[in-house]
Amino acid sequence: MDQKLWQECVRFHGHECPGLAIGYRAVEIAKEYLGDVFSPLYDEEVVCVTENDACGVDAVQWLSGCTIGKGNLIYRPSGKMAFSFFLRKSGKSIRLVMKPSSNAVQMSREEKQRHILEAPAEEIFMIKKPEYELPERARLFASVVCEKCGEAAPEYKMRLTDGKKICSDCFTDYYRGW
Repeated sequence: MDQKLWQECVRFHGHECPGLAIGYRAVEIAKEYLGDVFSPLYDEEVVCVTENDACGVDAVQWLSGCTIGKGNLIYRPSGKMAFSFFLRKSGKSIRLVMKPSSNAVQMSREEKQRHILEAPAEEIFMIKKPEYELPERARLFASVVCEKCGEAAPEYKMRLTDGKKICSDCFTDYYRGW
């Protein structure tokens, strides 16, 4: 484990915790499988799909260079402690899903963190191929002004109600289902 990188992640996140360790290990393992192409120099070449919005995502951002703003960190809210990494040029990918741990209940917070950082990869994660395709590159959309609140939103987020362009915040969904 690279102590300097770990301390940089801790500084970025604000504290040490088992959750941060999960993201740290996910990137370490992804590097082993995909190659060490995790660098800002590669910009959007590496894409990470995170299925959670927990502490580990901060380590993923810091170590991989993937960010929501660049469009190469995508949040897919399944709630699973899972990270999928894709390389655009080569098409290589890996999905890391945290394994349920029966002995984690007996461990202290510090012991859990150390275990996540030091145990063999296969003991911490299920290592798979993603079951979905590489997300497309981030696209730019025209902004449209909501005719109700006056705030602008990208055109793909707008809805049409009574002939007016309405943002998702102002839109009232119509549901008569079962």
